[in-house]
Amino acid sequence: MVSVASDSQHRRASLGVIFLTVLLDLLGFGIVIPILPLYAEKLHATDFETGILLAIYSVMQLFFSPIWGRLSDRAGRRPVLLISILGSCGSQLGYALAPSFWWLVVARGFAGVCGANITAAQAYIADVTDEKSRAAGMGMLGAAMGLGFIFGPAVGGFLSTRSANLPFFVAAGLAAVNFVSAFMILKEPRPASERTRARTLTWAGLVRTASTPRLLTLMLLFFVVTFGFANLEGTFSLFLERRFHYGRREASYMFTYIGVLMVIVQGGMVRRLVPRFGEQKLIVFGTLLMAIGMFLTERSYDLTWLLVAIAVMAVGNGLNTPSLSSLISRAASGDHQGGVLGVSQSMGALARVVGPLIGTFALGFGLGVPYVVGGVTLMVACVLAVLFVRQPGAVTA
Repeated sequence: MVSVASDSQHRRASLGVIFLTVLLDLLGFGIVIPILPLYAEKLHATDFETGILLAIYSVMQLFFSPIWGRLSDRAGRRPVLLISILGSCGSQLGYALAPSFWWLVVARGFAGVCGANITAAQAYIADVTDEKSRAAGMGMLGAAMGLGFIFGPAVGGFLSTRSANLPFFVAAGLAAVNFVSAFMILKEPRPASERTRARTLTWAGLVRTASTPRLLTLMLLFFVVTFGFANLEGTFSLFLERRFHYGRREASYMFTYIGVLMVIVQGGMVRRLVPRFGEQKLIVFGTLLMAIGMFLTERSYDLTWLLVAIAVMAVGNGLNTPSLSSLISRAASGDHQGGVLGVSQSMGALARVVGPLIGTFALGFGLGVPYVVGGVTLMVACVLAVLFVRQPGAVTA
């Protein structure tokens, strides 16, 4: 009994540390995101160049997330997290001190290269949770990310009124504090004897970690769901401006509203619902809610209807994301957790590059077209989840 209680306390402490690590990191990330395009404009960037600046982060993550994930399998989660936090600090200083726009692009690309935090954090959670509590741990991670996105933009907006580059210096300071605290209190979850003995990092090895039919299905589903939601992320501010005549302040309120709902669902509801219904049902129901929310958004012409529509979508996303991450983690062997989760994050990065491009292109055919495209895509994902995703242990091979 003492051993069980001790293990439980150790697991809670580990989750608390990783929650704080991700929260501080995403708080700094959230500070930067809303003001980065305006900062680029100050450095005389064109609209197209600003698009390059925003896309380069996800492009770098597309290539480097699997590598960092695989490296965390070999070298451990702690060193990868520390390197990524230190890289975040360096990139923020690069933003603040950028003498030209292309220097800013280099700093942004470097941030994408070092952006291994989420992959390593997910793998860390997989190491310190059992299969029953995996989705709850992933939900807690999602809540930390959501809180960072809720408070970060508000802090960034306030600081930017004092100085154009002050938010970047503050974000760099947060990353430095995060690095010191993580260095002091973050423990490696698995001993070296339990880590993979892989000698080299090759693309062939990374492909093999995700080559089973079950993992390929989950990866495809992750891409499709992320792509569908990215249609909203890339066009929502323009939608609000053109249909409701809302400015930046109102748009930030809407994104905050979405973030609060996702934090509530991921941080509180998921851990209660997964033991009762299982991840597969939550993925199906969450994806269906996201699709319905997309279609409702397309038909929204007043504020009340809009708030209902995006609430449905936010709740669906909050149910889907941690449940899907949990199944991907559970489908991977212990030695390949980081590599598989890295590949899944790479798929998500690709979707976040393609989604906004398709969404903004679809705007040319009508203001609501991106949400019809997103809704149809998510309905396809829902059917895919019903037909091909199985709850572990529910069926035999």
